[in-house]
Amino acid sequence: MKLIKATEKDIPLIQDLARRSWEHAYAEILSGEQMEYMLSTMYSAEEMAIQLQQPCYHYYLIKDENSNSYDGFIGYENGYEENTTKLHRIYLIPESKGKGAGKNALGFLKERVAEYGDTRIILNVNKYNPARNFYESQGFSVYGEGVFDIGNGFVMDDYLMEFHPENQRD
Repeated sequence: MKLIKATEKDIPLIQDLARRSWEHAYAEILSGEQMEYMLSTMYSAEEMAIQLQQPCYHYYLIKDENSNSYDGFIGYENGYEENTTKLHRIYLIPESKGKGAGKNALGFLKERVAEYGDTRIILNVNKYNPARNFYESQGFSVYGEGVFDIGNGFVMDDYLMEFHPENQRD
């Protein structure tokens, strides 16, 4: 597995990977209407181009070097809060699950966080998403909950999770 820094030319690939992973991950959690709304706003070419132009916002493609295909992507922002990196998104296509790509991508993120001098990683995960269990297995813990209005009559009902690299267990 290899992580490759994404650029604006990779936006269509990220959009495709997002759709493929979301259709699997959120099929039982979100309505089709909410999923379409979120994909069209969060992953619009314009929104992603703005993010990619920000020096603290990073996208990396997760590439399976054995098959020469892409398993997914990770998007995060260092300096999101004081000493804090926010993992905005990590998504894997269904056929890549169980190959260690998610664990490796989080390991990559944990290394980057240390380089930026941040001491905490935060993320939001939908309360009904089994990915919460994965994050907990990687040392994250729930520190709160939040319901966020995302427009068009939709909300995100999430757990707020955090990881402190200095507490990492090997």
